[in-house]
Amino acid sequence: MSILTFLASRFVAGKHVSEAVEAVRQLNEQGLLASLNFLGEEVKDSAQAQAATQEYILLLRKIAEAEVDCNISVKLTQMGLGFDEELCRENLVRVLKEAARFKNFVRIDMESSAYTQKTLDLIYRVFPEHSNVGAVIQASLYRSEKDIEMLNRKKVRVRLCKGAYREPPKIAFQEKEKVNENYDFLAQKLLKEGYYPGLATHDDDRLYAAIDFAKSHGISSDRFEFQMLCGLRRSLWSRLLGEGYRVRIYVPYGTHWMPYFYRRLRERKENWMFVLKSLVKG
Repeated sequence: MSILTFLASRFVAGKHVSEAVEAVRQLNEQGLLASLNFLGEEVKDSAQAQAATQEYILLLRKIAEAEVDCNISVKLTQMGLGFDEELCRENLVRVLKEAARFKNFVRIDMESSAYTQKTLDLIYRVFPEHSNVGAVIQASLYRSEKDIEMLNRKKVRVRLCKGAYREPPKIAFQEKEKVNENYDFLAQKLLKEGYYPGLATHDDDRLYAAIDFAKSHGISSDRFEFQMLCGLRRSLWSRLLGEGYRVRIYVPYGTHWMPYFYRRLRERKENWMFVLKSLVKG
């Protein structure tokens, strides 16, 4: 087994739906929420897009049958956004309708900046009839403040992350300190004006900056949640739970794990440290 395969086995919940749902059950038993993602992106034809859509419909049914506390996260290029926007919309609506049938929620993962506007446009297009859809915003992008203001006005739920894609200086902060500063600023906007935001970070400083801000502004812990990746900083999950905060774990599964895993190690140096510490501490 290669080192990457070994490492990925710690952070990806198997290849099949049954393994993914069982991983969520174990998280729920610890008091953790979850979001399941079927790995894959940038599909090339309608058959692949339809197959991914069917997988998510199956996943929603399995979540309901297992009665686990879990929503789903999807990538729109997996549903055809890269080659047919109308097909993508149709596939997304199918998933949203199935999620609504089970009173579940669908988070749209944000991909590279090539898809930022297309992704938000599609969310705005379907949201009036399908309010069980949410967005992801990346603190590394300059445009994110305005995007969050719009999403807050429309009452779309937002997950805030730093951003896992390498973007050019003309559209994104390059320095770690600037990304962190913008993350804190955007987190405060979401805590004050957002609709149940998810703050996705493994960075202690970002977490406790948000906690301190929420406390100082009388924002109760049931008005937001923290989100983290499967396998990273498990001791921190327990600590936050013990302090009375909701924690949701992003749980990917499937065979297409290499782009997901490699991107997270390549883009941010601190991710290597999180992985190494997780391997040592368990």
